[in-house]
Amino acid sequence: MKKHLLPLMAAATLAACAPTAKAPVATAPAAPAPPPTAPAPPDYRAQAQQFLDGYNAEYVRLYTASSEAEWRSNTHIVAGDTSNAGATTRANQRMAAFTGSAENIRQLRELLTHKSALTPLQVKQLETALYNAANNPQTVADVVKKRISAEAAQTEKLYGFDYKYAGKSVITNDIDELLRKETNPQKRQQIWEASKAIGPTLKDGLLNLRDLRNQTVQALGYPDYFTYQASDYGLTRDEMMALVRKINDELRPLYRELHTYARYELAKKYKVKQVPDYLPAHWLPNRWGQDWGALVDVKGLNLDAVLAKKGAEWQVKQGERFYQSLGFPALPASFYEKSSLYPLPKNATYKKNNHASAWHMDLNQDLRSLMSVEANTEWYETAHHELGHIFYYQTYSNPDVPPLLRQGANRAYHEAIGSMMGLAAKQKPFLVGLGLIPASTKTDQTQQLLQEALSYVTFIPFASGVMSEWENSFYADKLPADQLNAKWWALCKQYQGMVPPTERGENYLDPATKTHINDDPAQYYDYALSYVILFQLHDHIAKNILHQDPHATNYYGNQEVGLFLRDIMRPGSSRDWRAVLKEKTGEDLSARAMVDYFQPLMAYLKAQNKGRKYTM
Repeated sequence: MKKHLLPLMAAATLAACAPTAKAPVATAPAAPAPPPTAPAPPDYRAQAQQFLDGYNAEYVRLYTASSEAEWRSNTHIVAGDTSNAGATTRANQRMAAFTGSAENIRQLRELLTHKSALTPLQVKQLETALYNAANNPQTVADVVKKRISAEAAQTEKLYGFDYKYAGKSVITNDIDELLRKETNPQKRQQIWEASKAIGPTLKDGLLNLRDLRNQTVQALGYPDYFTYQASDYGLTRDEMMALVRKINDELRPLYRELHTYARYELAKKYKVKQVPDYLPAHWLPNRWGQDWGALVDVKGLNLDAVLAKKGAEWQVKQGERFYQSLGFPALPASFYEKSSLYPLPKNATYKKNNHASAWHMDLNQDLRSLMSVEANTEWYETAHHELGHIFYYQTYSNPDVPPLLRQGANRAYHEAIGSMMGLAAKQKPFLVGLGLIPASTKTDQTQQLLQEALSYVTFIPFASGVMSEWENSFYADKLPADQLNAKWWALCKQYQGMVPPTERGENYLDPATKTHINDDPAQYYDYALSYVILFQLHDHIAKNILHQDPHATNYYGNQEVGLFLRDIMRPGSSRDWRAVLKEKTGEDLSARAMVDYFQPLMAYLKAQNKGRKYTM
């Protein structure tokens, strides 16, 4: 890499000329020599820009190569073939060597000592580059190299695992479908246990990664990896935990009612006479108990039959049409050519990661999504969500936003906008306008709100409670290796009121069955915060732009909604996320809008739970 050296200061001085010719005494004295010229002050702004221009260009080149390697590792997994893992490791090591180079760190720190002389955009880029350096500091190059290799190996194990149920290989889509529909409790337990079978395979790798991740960021002064991730929000570890605990507390009264309701209703469904004090994990329609929406079937809004006729491809194309109706430009043709949008054929000789994700391959217009879209309601919502990420990428890939700042205002914003669009796409007026249900369809608004609460509200204790508390303890408190599963289930009981069907000892590692624990670590609170931002933005759009009930909106075709969203998306992370939220909604981050949205449900739940035993 070419070094960007700060120019040396030079001072030009003029020498005074002393007279040499003899002159009469009366001759006027020679003019005094001019004072030495002061040295020109360093142009720190120009120096910073020169450095950043070179840095951004190399950053994009290496980021693209890394993305391509990661894409291959996630979309073409062959048992026993280590070539993808090797290529990914090498690409990520080159990226790490650049972003964490000792010379780059030195220059970043030097330039930031002159912060007052730089533009805000330059400062933001320099701080972002220094933050990135802490994830790959070449002052501990051996540690970084080991971590990258370990992460690639963990990804291979994570997504190459052969799940088995009833003696047959299944993918996670199959497991999720069975957990939504199976009514036999014994079979449900077998399905749930099959979903946890991968845990022990990942234990040694995760413990190794914990040490390597901590050691990596400690080289630049962060005490642990969790603290490092929280600092991306401008918050300390304690401040982040206080924030997510506050959100959990604000939604606790509603969750308590939902928990009580679910215990009694599921006992009835599974014909269990003694209602348990805590929810057995295998009773719930989600592997981690984070989404209970499938417990309620809202008459008139079950789209599975309609969507089955439309097909999987229609869902993705229709999602794009929705964003275009708001004024977003069409996606480049390469999105459809290069993405992996649908399940692999049954006879495929390789596997892929079935977890939905969006990819900004080159920090410009190479936009891709990795999904396994099927023609059902869950994937209809997921497709709208993932396209939210894609259009966010597209919007901030503009000349005013340098590549280093082509990311969300904070990490939660990306998820907030994607989830909000998924919510909007399922509200009745939207579905009527799209022709997916007739306008005459009778729906029970209370049941619809209940279904939404069972998806959105039940997620908060999992995300802000179980996941955040466990990873905080794992990284910052160095949770002992013989307490990993015990801690997980203690948190599940405390926050979710959920327990395993049988004792789960330390021979299991149930937290590792959550993909994010392995490959997106120490930042799951992003999703909890995203739900808070989601409802804050949706509340503003419904009341101040559409002038509609937040429970029954239709964004489709509204250019003002699109303009509102693009104003938030366009700056990327070049502006402070708090300022953006306050400017656009008039409020600081608050669960107020989310609590208000579900307030009408409280009276119904209290009536249903009258005489029932509360255990939380």
